Amino acid sequence: MLLLSYFVVILYSIAIFLLFFYSLAQFNLLLNYLKSKKIEDQSIKFDLSIQKDIPYVTIQLPIYNEKYVIKRLLNTISKIDYPRTLLEIQVLDDSTDDSIIETAALISKIAETGIDIKHIKRSDRKGYKAGALKEGLIIAKGDFIAIFDADFVPQKDWLYQTIPYFKNPKIGVVQTRWGHLNRDYSILTKIQAFALDAHFTLEQVGRNSKLHFINFNGTAGVWRKECIIDAGNWESDTLTEDLDLSYRAQLKKWEFKYLENVVTPAELPAIISAARSQQFRWNKGGAENFSKNASRVIESKSIGFKTKAHGILHLLNSTMFLAIFTMAMLSVPMLYIKNQFPVFEKVFDILIFFIITSILFFISYWTTYKSIHGGGFKNFLKYISLFMTFYTIAMGFSFHNTVAVLEGLWGKKSEFVRTPKLNIEGLKEKWKQNTYLTKTISKNIFVEGTLVIYFLFAIYSAFILKDYSLLALHLMLFLGFTFVFVKSVQTNR
Repeated sequence: MLLLSYFVVILYSIAIFLLFFYSLAQFNLLLNYLKSKKIEDQSIKFDLSIQKDIPYVTIQLPIYNEKYVIKRLLNTISKIDYPRTLLEIQVLDDSTDDSIIETAALISKIAETGIDIKHIKRSDRKGYKAGALKEGLIIAKGDFIAIFDADFVPQKDWLYQTIPYFKNPKIGVVQTRWGHLNRDYSILTKIQAFALDAHFTLEQVGRNSKLHFINFNGTAGVWRKECIIDAGNWESDTLTEDLDLSYRAQLKKWEFKYLENVVTPAELPAIISAARSQQFRWNKGGAENFSKNASRVIESKSIGFKTKAHGILHLLNSTMFLAIFTMAMLSVPMLYIKNQFPVFEKVFDILIFFIITSILFFISYWTTYKSIHGGGFKNFLKYISLFMTFYTIAMGFSFHNTVAVLEGLWGKKSEFVRTPKLNIEGLKEKWKQNTYLTKTISKNIFVEGTLVIYFLFAIYSAFILKDYSLLALHLMLFLGFTFVFVKSVQTNR
């Protein structure tokens, strides 16, 4: 029993220290972010008021069964302000339902206005999104390739805000910040927006300002065509082809430019099943990319130690859920070990590192929240509530995301599952009739239901043992898993 206790204590300690070191890296990104605000951008830029400076651009729209948002997407893209003689639009349509008919009709109507727009269809979805982008690239006329997913709504002057930065021949990608069309729709959309805002401010700016590796986010960005080809083109052996190509490009010494002030609105998954599938794909893809690219980063002789460290931690981003879940599961036996074996009582103080981790995240996320929503006492109170909600529900997703991470690390392949687009703003309550919504309940839900009981037992144990040191953590885990379990059982609500 004592030997098993040692094993639990060691594993528990490793998980907490991994989270602590990750939080230190995040805090370093915060310092980078704050320093960047004091530095004026000296980027050289094309003057697009001069005709000879305007490059040819191809816009790629990879779509798959998007009947609820395709009209909004094509109408928006067709109104983008850019010389028509220097713009091509590729609709990369892998659809397998009747949406392909409406898409063809819309494209035909837009083509009549003189816009160069093509409807590119494949006989199969080989390579999924990466395969579609790669096939479109073969015939793309543009020197620069802008990419938008079906739920994005770029501003009319979007190309004029991004393309000028490519005057620097070293720039391979210009990425913009995501906005959120339905941020305030529900608790679920609020916490997703909260997490994404932190990524698109703290992380992207914090890394980019020091020329550390960042990632193209799959959409709302522009690639230099030469960069894509030089980096080895799109590959579909991971579920996050965008992260993969980003690292391969930066290892080839291409630079990325991130524009925090250019916001491209999009729709957040508003139902738990859609959020689960998106989270699974992102986290599994992140783990796959760690397996694929971590050694390349470590072995590279052309990048410095700090860039390597941040690159590895970036690739380990999704793996932090494994550390969270490990710590959470072992925290209950740790409570009993502490009370049964006094020798471990001092070791139990290691929990202070998780508290410090939480404080560092709290400070970092407040800075990014304030940059978007403004400061002040009233907003700070809103922030506290939102942060605690986010932290709690993120813990509730830890098992689901841990499964994704383990599959990615073990090399288990799975289908690219798209996130259904709902167009809530346009359809109002009619979105619930969406034919793409699944009624299937994930098998992970049954485990999550068991975890609700497990952490209820943990809360009960605090009173039995008269040890309340982990009560707050166990209460958050109980509430987080309860939220995920209940919402998942309800489905599409």
